[in-house]
Amino acid sequence: MSGGAGDPGQGKPRILGQPHGVSDEEAENITHMIVEAQQSARQRNIPAEDLDAQATTAMAPEVARVVEASHVWDILRKFNRDYLYGMGRFDEYAGGLLLKWGDGYSRKHIWVTVEGENLVFETNHERSCDKSYCRGGYHVFTPAEWRSPRIINQELAEQFRRPISERTDD
Repeated sequence: MSGGAGDPGQGKPRILGQPHGVSDEEAENITHMIVEAQQSARQRNIPAEDLDAQATTAMAPEVARVVEASHVWDILRKFNRDYLYGMGRFDEYAGGLLLKWGDGYSRKHIWVTVEGENLVFETNHERSCDKSYCRGGYHVFTPAEWRSPRIINQELAEQFRRPISERTDD
């Protein structure tokens, strides 16, 4: 199964990302080299003037509890370190957190919120997909689901493969 463009019905070949397995110190050095090479003044956190009016510096305690228990925060940090070389930017909101990366036309994000005890991922599709937890534009996981690291890893892998592209007016 090559999945190449020349195979009818197979579509595009899959792109498989590999973590780079770097330490925090190595990731920091790589980030510094990238910033110097790009001659970028981009900040590692979202500047206050770019934040939504509802942005905060910390999640509400009940939201932080669900995010921590689901391991979403840990997985996103590792993704940022291993795949984005620390170039992603995080912001916390009272209701969740945001990982943003890229610039200009290529800016993408993963948006995670908590509603009650449910963990909610914004998706890149508006219509319901075939997944039982899809609510048309959102994937909603109950506590029984988000307590399974396997389920959360699968969802975050899907979010990483198909992140939300931001409009240029964002």
